[in-house]
Amino acid sequence: MEEEMNRISLFSSPDDYKTGILMVACMVLSWIFIQRWKQRNTKGPKTWPLVGAAIEQLMNYDRMHDWLVKYLAESRTVIVPMPFTTYTYIADPVNVEYVLKNNFANYPKGEVYHSYMEVLLGDGIFNVDGELWRKQRKTASFEFASKNLRDFSTIVFRDYSLKLSAILSQASFHNQEVDMQELLMRMTLDSICKVGFGVEIGTLAPHLPDNHFAQAFDTANIIVTLRFIDPLWKIKKFLNVGSEAVLDQSIKNIDDFTYSVIQKRKAEIEAAHESEKMKHDILSRFIELGKDPENSITDKSLRDVVLNFVIAGRDTTAATLSWAIYMIMTHNHVADKLFSELKALEEDWAKEENASLLQYDIEDPESFNQRVTQFARLLTYESLGRLYYLHAVITETLRLYPAVPQDPKGILNDDVLPDGTKVKAGGMVTYVPYSMGRMEYNWGPDASSFKPERWLKEGFFQNASPFKFTAFQAGPRICLGKDSAYLQMKMALAILCRFFKFSLVPGHPVKYRMMTILSMAHGLKLTVGRRA
Repeated sequence: MEEEMNRISLFSSPDDYKTGILMVACMVLSWIFIQRWKQRNTKGPKTWPLVGAAIEQLMNYDRMHDWLVKYLAESRTVIVPMPFTTYTYIADPVNVEYVLKNNFANYPKGEVYHSYMEVLLGDGIFNVDGELWRKQRKTASFEFASKNLRDFSTIVFRDYSLKLSAILSQASFHNQEVDMQELLMRMTLDSICKVGFGVEIGTLAPHLPDNHFAQAFDTANIIVTLRFIDPLWKIKKFLNVGSEAVLDQSIKNIDDFTYSVIQKRKAEIEAAHESEKMKHDILSRFIELGKDPENSITDKSLRDVVLNFVIAGRDTTAATLSWAIYMIMTHNHVADKLFSELKALEEDWAKEENASLLQYDIEDPESFNQRVTQFARLLTYESLGRLYYLHAVITETLRLYPAVPQDPKGILNDDVLPDGTKVKAGGMVTYVPYSMGRMEYNWGPDASSFKPERWLKEGFFQNASPFKFTAFQAGPRICLGKDSAYLQMKMALAILCRFFKFSLVPGHPVKYRMMTILSMAHGLKLTVGRRA
């Protein structure tokens, strides 16, 4: 016993502790060195034991999309290990088609994505898989295919575009700066609430009332996006501290607005006379379906429907319009060609109808606004469809600035992508529209240039494969609202680019903000001029 105690005593001396610590440190450093040596010839970010590529990704978080561009230009597939999962980023259309279509069942949204986004999107169409997704998509596809909804949408989009035009007109006469992205977010929010939910919320009123819902929605969007690379978010959520505490308050504000919309719509339906024609907005359709007990549609389900369509119909469209205006005003030849196409539309209408265009004084607000209104009446679903250059400008904007810059999918079972990359169950595969639009192997040596002409052949618009141009996704989950989005964007840009010219406020920074939608971090501050 005494001998054993002596051995313990000797081992516990200060020098032995130091030696032991030194040996452990050497072992750890050797292990790290070996791991890094194994990866010396692999393409992709620096990875380390335990933390993976989290350090480099966190350091580049604010510019993550461009960070990925660098790596995907070197390799069409990039593997990024993280502490609790592994992301496989893909930019090759062959791999994208395999994930989004050919082996669709193996790449759902997945539990990881659902857990990150559930607090905001719940069990809505963009955050679920399986039967729940199929039911919502079937209902939504029925509505989007409706001619009644299309005709109603055309009127709503025109009305709100004119409201935006009136605000810009006033700004131009008073030499006021405007935040175009903020105005577009208001316009698209009002539009989706009217078209999708049958309610008027008036955020684009002339006095621009405070929009607490939109502010809370943007804050929540930023924080749930951060969750994808923040390994501590569950701890912060449990303790209700930091960003998760802010998120909790934002969700409360969002829910207050959303449930009020639902209750208002329900009350209107209940108050309607039996002889009154049922409104065809999307929310009303889901409310009617909820009357069947087999559908199990609760107010929470309706809340999720509303928020999923808000993020689809407000954020994506407004962000794309913001980038489009920025690209148009920084490419004068594009602005001029677009203006010429819109002027030609007016002249063709005058000839076909044997009518005359209103004469107007560009220095007189009333005269100017009357002329804008006359032009807006020419913008029908059919006439907008003939504006091929405008369509090309929007599409080229989406190629370089896709509304959804990256889209992760879960992996159910181990698999091998067409290029030979092995992916493991439980990881994530992310196709990256932002990078795909900038890859020379997809678009040629001018891939990084803004060139609407690439979409035209003999003056007519030509589509590209949806697995190469992925702004609206592809395969079974391809965006149902694509035509509606184009309709609204063409309506707004036709009016704005015909009657206004924009200049960036000197010194105003234009960069994206890291969130699920590619919006501008500091808005789009402009001065507005009028066109004759």
